[in-house]
Amino acid sequence: MNTLKINYKSIYYPPGGILMWIIIFLELFTFGMALVAFVYYGNQEPELFHQSRLQLNTAFGAINTVFLLTSGLFMAAAVHEFKEKNIQKSSFYFKLAMLGGLLFIVLKSIEYYHKIEAGISLETNMFFSFYWMLTAFHLIHVLVGLVILAWTNKGMTQQNSDTSVEDVEACAAFWHMCDLIWLLLFPVLYLIF
Repeated sequence: MNTLKINYKSIYYPPGGILMWIIIFLELFTFGMALVAFVYYGNQEPELFHQSRLQLNTAFGAINTVFLLTSGLFMAAAVHEFKEKNIQKSSFYFKLAMLGGLLFIVLKSIEYYHKIEAGISLETNMFFSFYWMLTAFHLIHVLVGLVILAWTNKGMTQQNSDTSVEDVEACAAFWHMCDLIWLLLFPVLYLIF
């Protein structure tokens, strides 16, 4: 009789560790509830939300999506190379992943500048209250993610580094969470209403 072996380690110790996944699920839950509220209020005032959405630059949002997804691809490559003990290649991919995050921040800052110049703020209307809160909260996550990437990259390239696969995977899990959150925000804010 063939018995099925279950690797309990992979269930209780997912890549990046259980604590990182608890944080990720809490963050996704928080953003998810905010998006549910956004859709609810959008259904209450569909014309206002539609007109407000038209004031967003969809091209900026799409380009930022490409920046983050490409960055996520480089982060996955960095993890792979680290596991193969190719530290220099892993570090190179870390730097490319960070470049994608920095490009995201630059373009988001330009978008924010245009909104501020146009007099669009948190108080403009309900749509823009959600826009500013959701995108700024996400931007903070990207900034924190960049600090984590830089710190991990610096640690793993030092002589006698004690950076482990779990450290790199935790870093990658947080970075991919930023990608995933943006993949939820972009269509809801920029495309739906």
